[in-house]
Amino acid sequence: MSDETRPVVARARTAAVIPAAGRGVRLGPGTPKALRTLNGTPMLIHAVRAMAASRSVSLVVVVAPPDGAAEVKSLLADHALPERTDFVVVPGGESRQESVKLGLDALPDGIDIVLVHDAARPLVPVDTVDAVIEAVRDGQPAVVPALPLADTVKEVVPTTDGSPEPVVATPSRARLRAVQTPQGFDHDTLRRAHETVTEDVTDDASMVEQLGLQVVLVPGHEEAFKVTRPLDLVLAEAVLARRRANDGF
Repeated sequence: MSDETRPVVARARTAAVIPAAGRGVRLGPGTPKALRTLNGTPMLIHAVRAMAASRSVSLVVVVAPPDGAAEVKSLLADHALPERTDFVVVPGGESRQESVKLGLDALPDGIDIVLVHDAARPLVPVDTVDAVIEAVRDGQPAVVPALPLADTVKEVVPTTDGSPEPVVATPSRARLRAVQTPQGFDHDTLRRAHETVTEDVTDDASMVEQLGLQVVLVPGHEEAFKVTRPLDLVLAEAVLARRRANDGF
């Protein structure tokens, strides 16, 4: 079959939504977590670059703090980002769920796959991003990168007064995974989840689960950890230093 008669197969268009409207109280008062710096560059910029590193991602939507959209737009303008990727900044809401919904509302027509990525996971490797996209492209409605648990997990009765918490069960680690982002979705599926699910929301994948649809896991990566505590900042700096040494810059 010649090139002229070969059928044209349109590749699915992928966009990433990065909710970055949170304050990050566990890192202490002051600058919002997503704007804390790693190696002199805000975590948000690292996260945006991580999404744009995938050649499949044509658009990144950053959901800024409600009063910080102008600051985030200026931040993106001040840092080198891939020219092949478009960037949009929209103000966020009071909750992560609301912020993701506002990010979805900003997507143009023609987007088939949506990634939702935590700004606080600035170092996710591009291979992980691509693995999530490929699984959605192969027909999965919802895909989550995840790692096996290294620690034994206990189910407890929570206490609020600081007293010891009684253990009620020890789940088998073989059936448990620690989930990461980006989580990937068929666009229509994720939009339907945000329009219909309002309770018991822990992440976007859990919303799709409540629709009765299958969520599948792909291997995550140890460098896709979430930066939530000061010690995580130290670890992230160490990862960046190792990357610079390995890449020769």
